Amino acid sequence: MKFDCFFYYVSDLDRSILFFSDVLGLSLSSRDDVARFLIDGVLFELVPTSDASRLSGSGNGRLTLEVPDIRAAVLELESKGVPVQPVQQVSNGLLATFNDPDGNELVLWEYLRHPPGFGRP
Repeated sequence: MKFDCFFYYVSDLDRSILFFSDVLGLSLSSRDDVARFLIDGVLFELVPTSDASRLSGSGNGRLTLEVPDIRAAVLELESKGVPVQPVQQVSNGLLATFNDPDGNELVLWEYLRHPPGFGRP
C-alpha cells in the first residue's frame, strides 16, 4: 500500500477551484473529472458530488496549512471575505479554522516550536 491523495467532496468544482486557487493561493496541477493540487509534494483533490450527504462530512481529516504568521494569514483570509474562527493556542502552536464554500473545515497552523526530528529549522 502507498499513499495516493487527500480529498474533499465539493458540490461545484469550478467554485471550489477558484476558492483553493484564488483565495488560498494553491496552484492547480490538473483537472479532468477532479481537480488536483500538489501541496508540498502531497496530492490534494477536489472531487465533485451531487450527494449532499458527502459534503462537509463529520470525519476526522482536515487540510492543515502551515503559515509563518497565523495572524497575518487570518487577516488576509478575512480581507477576502472568508470568516475565520479566533486563533487558539495549543501546546506546540497556534491554530485557526475556517471553511471552504461546501463547509469542509480547513486549519491554519503556526508552529511555536517544531517537534524533535521534524527536519525543519
